[in-house]
Amino acid sequence: MTTLSTHVLDAEAGRPRVAVPVRLERDGEVLAEGVTDDDGRLRFARDLAPGVHRLVFEVDTPFYPEVTVAFRVTGDPPHLHVPILLSPFAFTTYRGS
Repeated sequence: MTTLSTHVLDAEAGRPRVAVPVRLERDGEVLAEGVTDDDGRLRFARDLAPGVHRLVFEVDTPFYPEVTVAFRVTGDPPHLHVPILLSPFAFTTYRGS
């Protein structure tokens, strides 16, 4: 069983991004949707099958209408955390813990 969470941080403002719509997709199918909470976090309550998944963040910055992060689920570790650090003209991501 692999679970997933994410976190959107606004690097320019130095605080979490609240109410960002996020979709979890696999093979073009939407598996789950939600919005970030008051701390910029979202946890998906489902077991992810192995394979390539995508998180699509509707960030609506001056340059990026959305950010897509593709990642591979292997089953190890049992929980994946995929945060993004966002500014108006750049973003970065990493495998968190």
